[in-house]
Amino acid sequence: MAQASGVKVQDVKDITRIERIGAHSHIRGLGLDDALEARLVSQGMVGQANARKAAGVILQMIRDGKIAGRAVLIAGQPGTGKTAIAMGMAQALGADTPFTTIAASEIFSLEMNKTEALTQAFRRSIGVRIKEETEIIEGEVVEIEIDRPAAGAAATAGKTGKLTLKTTEMETVYDLGQKMIDSLTKEKVQSGDVITIDKATGRISVLGRSFARSRDYDAMGASTKFVQCPEGELQKRKEVVHVVSLHEVDVINSRTQGFLALFSGDTGEIKSEVREQIDQKVAEWREEGKAEIVPGVLFIDEVHMLDIECFSFLNRALESDLAPVLVVATNRGITRIRGTNYKSPHGIPIDLLDRLLIISTTPYSDKEVKQILRIRCEEEDVEMTDDALALLTKVGMETSLRYAIHMIIASALVCAKRKGTQVDVEDIKRVYTLFVDVKRSTQFLQEYQSEFMFNEIQPADADMTDAQV
Repeated sequence: MAQASGVKVQDVKDITRIERIGAHSHIRGLGLDDALEARLVSQGMVGQANARKAAGVILQMIRDGKIAGRAVLIAGQPGTGKTAIAMGMAQALGADTPFTTIAASEIFSLEMNKTEALTQAFRRSIGVRIKEETEIIEGEVVEIEIDRPAAGAAATAGKTGKLTLKTTEMETVYDLGQKMIDSLTKEKVQSGDVITIDKATGRISVLGRSFARSRDYDAMGASTKFVQCPEGELQKRKEVVHVVSLHEVDVINSRTQGFLALFSGDTGEIKSEVREQIDQKVAEWREEGKAEIVPGVLFIDEVHMLDIECFSFLNRALESDLAPVLVVATNRGITRIRGTNYKSPHGIPIDLLDRLLIISTTPYSDKEVKQILRIRCEEEDVEMTDDALALLTKVGMETSLRYAIHMIIASALVCAKRKGTQVDVEDIKRVYTLFVDVKRSTQFLQEYQSEFMFNEIQPADADMTDAQV
């Protein structure tokens, strides 16, 4: 028994997909009803009713696909949900509509010129929905027979086999070669699966298990999908729809880069001649009815970081037929346009501002802050008492919403340290003393600025307000 107890039994753990909780991972959409009216709390969105309503109107215009080259500016104070509204738009549009998010400062850190980086971002945000007809074989797998040759010289001949497929009306046996056997093995196809085989490419897709096998409890997991056995002929013509971005088409057709550049991410600069040829081809496909343009959204955060050359390029790019809906966000007031000595609202030139539909965000009320913090607690799986949530709301109103959100997980760790189950007022107070907010940090700097290196505040300026700092 002593020896048996010394043997370590290896724990078997399920491998699950790692999901990280981000700043906007709780956003599921814009939280609007069918009449584009903003609900008080919905899909992770709280407050900002007018801004969400305006974003909903833009969203409807994008879905209709009738507009190109429209630009929207989301302007407001820090921590008023500008990026959250953009993320809500992305979620509401769905996977088929291209949505590209970049920070303005990214443009300056890439190994290509600024206009090329912006052009690539624009073309990433325009989808081409390509329709093509293909012949497929669709049926329920009755039996798979694979003949594996014996070891030795005969093994070089490869594997052969037979696949029996059926629909509700017919049943056929197909001979299998090495390539098809490998595909079936890779997809883990077994008897009772409903599959489709693309005749042109040989690609196999498993649609699910047949309802006839729904009583085979031992042979399936909890997430098994059941489908009906296909009807009619085994061989059918089916319309397949692919949505690719113009940038992906550019990269594939660029001889210097090729298909592998899509995976490496190092696309480099693409010649304008290549893009012109692709635009002509896409225009031909549209006339023939083979393809249609899906105008997407390009979201540029912190847009005041762009310089005057980028703004000039945006002015011209927005006039193109193949232009996405441009959504930009900034928290700046009247400030200097980067690359010039001129000041302008939001740090954006007046001629570009004139093209923008401006959506304004306003500071949250205490009720809205409390609701946002409650949603974030659920997202981060933190149990918090009502008193602690009320205190955290007060902290958020006096400091900033972001600071209060950062305190949630920190207070949960303090709670876990004392082996508590719910975050209490004491945990919030503890974290508040450990981590200072911007106001307290600024006050500390003003009091002890002479002890820091490279201090530039003169003693006469020590009475500056927090806003000036």
